[in-house]
Amino acid sequence: MPTRRLVDVLLASTGLVLFAPLMAVIGGSIRIVDGAPVLFKQTRVTRGGRLFEVLKFRTMNDRRDSEGRLLPDSMRTTALGGFLRRFRLDELPQLWNILTGAMTLIGPRPLLPPTIAQAGERGRLRCTVRPGLTGWAQVNGNTLLNDQDKIALDLWYIANRSLRLDLTILARTVRVALGGERFNLLSIRRAHEGHTRRRG
Repeated sequence: MPTRRLVDVLLASTGLVLFAPLMAVIGGSIRIVDGAPVLFKQTRVTRGGRLFEVLKFRTMNDRRDSEGRLLPDSMRTTALGGFLRRFRLDELPQLWNILTGAMTLIGPRPLLPPTIAQAGERGRLRCTVRPGLTGWAQVNGNTLLNDQDKIALDLWYIANRSLRLDLTILARTVRVALGGERFNLLSIRRAHEGHTRRRG
């Protein structure tokens, strides 16, 4: 088993055990406050263009306008869901996706099939690695970024992937979870310039 995959299995299995009580509390809270279902499931793309079902705690309701169309995400995110998103607790179920091999701990976030298709060659390159629970785009702006910035950052990560970079992403993920998202103009500019110098 490759080293990266072995680390994923060890960390995901350990995380599922350690966070089981917290996940039970979160699941119970969603069930009581927002109702069923507790989990959000959606088809995403993993390495090689294969499809899988990503798992998250549900953070939005299904409220619609008078014509039956779903309201914007900001209007459907519940109070509890906003809290879970703020501290990224909604993504804990993805430890199971990591354990089963559909995802890895660090990599580009899993995207919808149409989004990958629309990206063309860049979408294909993005699928040369497994999607991650956290990644370079997530610690350099995440929801503050547009789609072009996210893909540029993802491709820069793929070209420069290393243990040192992964550890940097882990450290920044903790900082983002505690202090909120920050727009990193330097990293974004470097990604768009196609800078591929390895980082150790």
